[in-house]
This record gives sequence, C-alpha cells and structure tokens, in this order.
Amino acid sequence: MAYEMAVSDQTHILIVEDDPDIAGMLVELIKGNGFEATSAASGSEMDRLLARHAFDLIVLDAMLPGEDGFSICRRLRASRSIPILMLTALREDIDRILGLELGADDYVTKPFNSRELMARIKSILRRASYAQEPEEDRAPMTFAGWRIDPKSRQLHDADGAQVSMTTAEFDLLLAFCSNPNKVLTREQLLSMTHAGSAGPVERSIDAHISRVRQKIEPNLKDPTFIKTVRLGGYLFASKVERLP
Repeated sequence: MAYEMAVSDQTHILIVEDDPDIAGMLVELIKGNGFEATSAASGSEMDRLLARHAFDLIVLDAMLPGEDGFSICRRLRASRSIPILMLTALREDIDRILGLELGADDYVTKPFNSRELMARIKSILRRASYAQEPEEDRAPMTFAGWRIDPKSRQLHDADGAQVSMTTAEFDLLLAFCSNPNKVLTREQLLSMTHAGSAGPVERSIDAHISRVRQKIEPNLKDPTFIKTVRLGGYLFASKVERLP
C-alpha cells in the first residue's frame, strides 16, 4: 500500500518500507516536518514511482521481502546519485556499515528516535543542497591526470571519462584535494563535508573513503592517493594543481 501526496515544489522524500504501520508513521512524521512523502512497499514499487516522479531523498529499509535494501542500494548507486538513508534493524556494526559501503549516505537503526531520524534526513538534504549551489570562485583541480570540478560536481579520470560519485563521496574527495598532503582527522572530514552533529557517525567516514578508493585507486591493497594515518586520520598523498 502506497501513501502518496500530490507532487509540488516541496522537497519530496520516498520511503521504501514494507511494514504499513511504520510506513504510515514515517509519512506522517515527514509531512509534519514540512516535506512531501510517498511510500513504496518493495523495490519494484519504488522503481515505478521513480519512473514517474523526481524525489530528493530515499529512506530505504534494509530488510525488505524479495529484493532487500542492500541490493536496491547497490542497484540505485549504479545509475543514480539521489541521497539514500538506510533503516536497519541489524545490530552488528559490520552490517550497518555495509549499507554505507554500498553507497548509502547515512543509516538509522530500528527502533529509531523520530527526532534523530529527522535530524539525519535534514542533514543529508543540507549536504545535497550545498552540492547544488554554484561555486564560481572554485576552479577545477587536477591530480595525477584526474580532474575534479567543484562547480559542476564532476570527477573525470585520466582518459576523460566521468566517474559517478555520491554527494558524500564527492565532498570527501573535494576536501582531500583542497588539503593535499595534510593529515585530516575523521572529525575534520565530518565538518568539511557538512555532516554536522547529526551527520554520519565517524565510522561512516571510513566506509565512504573505502568507496572513494574503489573509484580512484589503482591498487586497493596499497592505496596511492588516500593514505591511512595510524591514530591520526587520512592523508591525500598527491600533488594537486588548480586550473586557471
């Protein structure tokens, strides 16, 4: 059963949740905070809605019947950059981090606190809005043949091919390129990527960095660009040049 509102210029959030009680509660919660909300009970219903409407964020339950949330997240990330917040009842940290490694922007564990859920939704939406703002004073940068453009929010490899990135991944790489050869702590990276106090936990930084490495590192077992600094954080070990 889908709970749906008429389309308008408001921020529109898609909830993918098979439990009708939870879905209905989430719709009312999100509507009560001034957003539009639509729910889908499965991946196939989600696909039909995505084909008809533009959404600003997806709240995705991990444990769905049929295609689960992890598979849906992986599939969405292959073709879309829409922000994803995962809901999971899983208690193991490695399972919660899995969603982030597959491309989710953040996660909340069930049973969740409504205020925390809305804080995380608003934090993700803020980061997405920052990503859309023009940055006329930010020139493109290059490193080892790669090109990152803060204005267009695009990354191109040495052959000129565009590499798809989520908002969180791009923000992390931009933070590194803006601070080459400097040790950045997880707290600094959270701040630089507009996460704020309601953003992803520190461990999520590790998961997002893992995904950035998968896209730019020639050898994941021996990273060339993003170096882990024991007890310190991370360091971007490359010469970065700004283009005129």
